[in-house]
Amino acid sequence: MDYKQELITTIHDFSCDLELLEARLTQLSETSPTAVLIPALYDELERPALTLIRDQLKECKFVNTVVICLCAQTAEQYNKAVDFFSILPQPTFVIWENGPRVTQLLEKLRDKGLDLLSFKGKGQAVWLGLGVASLQAEAIAMHDADIITYNKTYPMKLLFPLVEKELGIAFNKAYYARLGGEPIRFHGRVVRLFVMPLLTALTDMLGYHNYLRYLGAYRYPLSGECALTNDLALNIRIPGNWGLEIGLLAEVYRNVAEKRIAQIDLGTFDHKHQPIGNSTHEGLRKMCRDILRSILRTLTEMERVVLTMDEIRTLRVKFRREAQDYTRQYFVDARFNNLEYDRHQEEVTVELFEQVITEAGQDYLNNPANIQIPDWTRALAVMPALREQLREATRRDMAEAKASMNTLGNSDASRVESNHNTPNPVIVIP
Repeated sequence: MDYKQELITTIHDFSCDLELLEARLTQLSETSPTAVLIPALYDELERPALTLIRDQLKECKFVNTVVICLCAQTAEQYNKAVDFFSILPQPTFVIWENGPRVTQLLEKLRDKGLDLLSFKGKGQAVWLGLGVASLQAEAIAMHDADIITYNKTYPMKLLFPLVEKELGIAFNKAYYARLGGEPIRFHGRVVRLFVMPLLTALTDMLGYHNYLRYLGAYRYPLSGECALTNDLALNIRIPGNWGLEIGLLAEVYRNVAEKRIAQIDLGTFDHKHQPIGNSTHEGLRKMCRDILRSILRTLTEMERVVLTMDEIRTLRVKFRREAQDYTRQYFVDARFNNLEYDRHQEEVTVELFEQVITEAGQDYLNNPANIQIPDWTRALAVMPALREQLREATRRDMAEAKASMNTLGNSDASRVESNHNTPNPVIVIP
């Protein structure tokens, strides 16, 4: 049995009573409201994962509000998304993150001296979503829209440690086994083949640093599933690149006492998989590049560690050795569990990830500043009613979408009725 505890609290699933947990959380959510935030692209509405997520959320009586932050290219796409989520029983906010009303709000913010319009992608979606969710709830769970193993225990486990105030938890991160495919194999390549050996190599090079120990305590540091309190949501800077998850952990490290941080076991988990990329500017290789820059910047900021280019090269050599050791260990684990494991391909992936280190190190030395969206407290200092205005803009967008869909539905019904009332033509056979 795994009882291991680390710098942060690890919450194991020792066959917990899920029905009891759900009943308790539902009761607690009546006085400590909860929300689920999902950043999403329109394309994900057409995949089965998001339909599964929506249908599972319908059964979550312990979730008081659902916030979807959607990137849609047209009003028609946005309207379809509003209709897609309309079956949810909870109050639901579908934020059109790149729509005219939200863009106009951000333009007003820019005109007052705070420009957030240059930030795009998941970081901006999370930032906007937290603005609305923090108005609605005390505890906010966040997760991606592509989880193909989703069930209602995911938000339940993420939210419970925050809502049960006696536990004193302010941030809760998911960990799980990334298994999937046919035949079944390990996934999570960036965590297994980059982050873990990188942290081991850095610790070996630099000695003890609390931040490295903190990152090493997370069993799956790149999981996109976490929960946080609404006050923390307002006080963290959201990374604006592919280093979002690791950068978010850095913000939690800066803002939260270690005893108030937890990670929780979600079991076996799978979602869509990113390509490796043809260069260090694409796919998982770009993700590795952004992750390393984030770690180096935080080491300088919090631990006063400054690496030279020679040390970056040394890190690359040590990383390769550590990663090779990890692949051997994964091979043993996979063979025992009868999992598919291509050791050669794992080594090839390690070599591609290794090449990122020199470039990311040079990037960091040339420009140590990180790409982060200013926290909500700064935005509210510029526009105190920004969250309320964002919520109202979303309500108006959704009202227009529903009216448009109703008009379209009535038009379709009229066409059907017209066709039904049209007399059948007389066919004359010569």
